[in-house]
Amino acid sequence: MAEPIQIVVIDDNLGSLELLSAALSGPGVVVRTASTPTVGLELVEKIHPQLVITDLVMPEMTGLEVLQRVIAFDPSIDVILMTAHYTTETAIAAIRLGAADYLHKPVKIAVLRDRVADLIAASARRFNAHSTTNAPLHDFEFEGLIARSNIMWDLFGMVQRIAPHYRSVLLKGPTGAGKDLIASALHRRSRVGGKFVVLNCSAIVETLFESELFGHVRGAFTGADRDKTGLFELASGGTLFLDEIGDMPLATQAKLLRAVQNQEIQPVGSQITRKVNVRIVAATHRDLRAEFANGRFREDLYYRLSMVELTVPPLNERREDIALLVAHFIRKFNHDFNKSIEGLTPRASIVLERHDWPGNVRELEHVIGRACMLADASKIDVQDLPYQLIRPERRLEPRPESASSLFEDQQRRLLEDALRETHGNQSEAARKLGIGRDALRYKMKRFSLST
Repeated sequence: MAEPIQIVVIDDNLGSLELLSAALSGPGVVVRTASTPTVGLELVEKIHPQLVITDLVMPEMTGLEVLQRVIAFDPSIDVILMTAHYTTETAIAAIRLGAADYLHKPVKIAVLRDRVADLIAASARRFNAHSTTNAPLHDFEFEGLIARSNIMWDLFGMVQRIAPHYRSVLLKGPTGAGKDLIASALHRRSRVGGKFVVLNCSAIVETLFESELFGHVRGAFTGADRDKTGLFELASGGTLFLDEIGDMPLATQAKLLRAVQNQEIQPVGSQITRKVNVRIVAATHRDLRAEFANGRFREDLYYRLSMVELTVPPLNERREDIALLVAHFIRKFNHDFNKSIEGLTPRASIVLERHDWPGNVRELEHVIGRACMLADASKIDVQDLPYQLIRPERRLEPRPESASSLFEDQQRRLLEDALRETHGNQSEAARKLGIGRDALRYKMKRFSLST
């Protein structure tokens, strides 16, 4: 039988303690309460709970001090802060210090239960992702993103924490790493009722930016034969995702800054401003600090957008995720192409593992999609992969080579990689390549390889 979930609630208001205890107690959940931070911290050290809920303002010490003491004791314990003096800025500041959430008192019981359930479920899934190798694929999934790596689950944790509170977020990372998926996850986790509206700033000509963002009225310019609603207005009550914000012209940046600051827009050709309520997620592969130092991006807009900065890592910094992503994409393309591919041969796995993935997850998706289309067998093999993955250092060589010499060279490289990765263990290398040990020894002798 699973161990019960332990929750410690700290609040100097006895009525609040009673309410929260009654709201959270239930099958499989044990709630302990403390009316002073000292007693609460003693409980934390004694029972090692999964979750601590604490008031922000208390006579003995603040909730932020409690947070820091809990994190110092065990950073895996989630801490929720509650306050009657809520602001977005203080919520983000608390989350940066390590708070799992920051709630406005009086706390709505339904909201509290949802947040607690989300935190406990995320903690369990993270534990499963790191403690098992054969768990179902959905155990490694967060809002459509697949990962086992610590760096990605840390990012998922930040998305979950800031989603209910942010007004603007800046996503940094290379092209193809999945910034659009993180933006979509932020929107869904925020649970706002409005739409998720996307503008790719690198795909709009400069003269149309203002009209796209803020709309226009009929007759505002030649060809404006009807009123047009801008993306800010379409996204009101929801999220506007500005992809590749670094490509936005400087003149438009100034108008965007006013719209974000004042939460109001003025359509082109109109004298009337309109109020909006929009969360902004901006993404870029550029170094915006370097851009504003060189006069190509507004510094004030950068600081307005980067209340929270999140970095989406490149695929070559989370190689432990490649096998999971491959399984995910094979399942996807099996459905799309009506195929029944079971996976990769050991040789194909070696090729994918040694590739640098300059195009990141998007490149991996294209490679697996192509391989699923081409594969005739039940497993994807090296001949189904793009040539540049098998012979990366030869990409720019113009000299044609015979098919037999390419195949010989490919075999040698696969043998070398398998022996290196198994530290010369011939039995393990043979298993990795899907061949017998005698065949491995024959090929080693043929290519003059030794361990």
